[in-house]
Amino acid sequence: MAAIEVKTIFKHPVKGFTPQVCDRVELRRDFGMVGDRAFAFMFTDTGNPQPQTPWLPKKYLAVQNDWGGLAKLRCSYHPHRQELELHLGETLAIVESVSTEEGRDRLSQFVSDYLQTLTPSPTARHPQATPVRLIGMPTEDTRYPDRHPGQISLLSQATLDAIAAKVGQSQIDSRRFRANFVVDGLPPWGEFDWVGRQLQLGTATIEVLAPIGRCLNIDVNPDTGDRDLPLLSQLPTHFGHAQTGVIARIVEGGFVQCGDTLLSTDFSETTFDTNLHQK
Repeated sequence: MAAIEVKTIFKHPVKGFTPQVCDRVELRRDFGMVGDRAFAFMFTDTGNPQPQTPWLPKKYLAVQNDWGGLAKLRCSYHPHRQELELHLGETLAIVESVSTEEGRDRLSQFVSDYLQTLTPSPTARHPQATPVRLIGMPTEDTRYPDRHPGQISLLSQATLDAIAAKVGQSQIDSRRFRANFVVDGLPPWGEFDWVGRQLQLGTATIEVLAPIGRCLNIDVNPDTGDRDLPLLSQLPTHFGHAQTGVIARIVEGGFVQCGDTLLSTDFSETTFDTNLHQK
């Protein structure tokens, strides 16, 4: 069997915004990927946003699932400088410190103004473009994921390639699926066969828990913010389900970098049915 290798690592500094490509990341037990979904923009009419605000469901936050146009804001965080940087397309829109009140004010105002230019999805949980406020700590000790804070997500490149072939695309941008790790060396949906098993990922140990059921996020072009590809409706048509990738919990923390290999003590016993997840 070919080695299963980490191809791309994605960290999403701001919940519901675009990912930042990383060469190396830290995984912590009962926490997740350090810096992933560490910040969010909270609607001020839903509570009292503060830097240390604990986890909140998405209805309190401005997220791409409800506001597809947020995908146009390319996002990166620089922990050493404690600065959040947003590009609008290829143009630098704003870069500010998240450790000062003034910087957080300017970031919050920029995103509030940008939301006024967007149209929410028909199913948006908070469809009003009311002002938002940045929440999250500069030290990246806060997390605002969809699932349990200690979880990460993995996706096979072959799964993306199989989807692309069925829907008539030369390729599918992996950013649509908002995974933390894209891996090479598996057949399509081979990651489903990891469920219930522990794997060595870099110097960390993870346990794969379940496949991921998808939402409207995958329809959104990660460059333009347009809903230009109806993947969510096409997945069940072609494959009989709308699941891609898997979630995993971190059993033992460690570091992961691109090129690392996923290992398992019983990997040699694994067989893959490449027709299992296709109609």
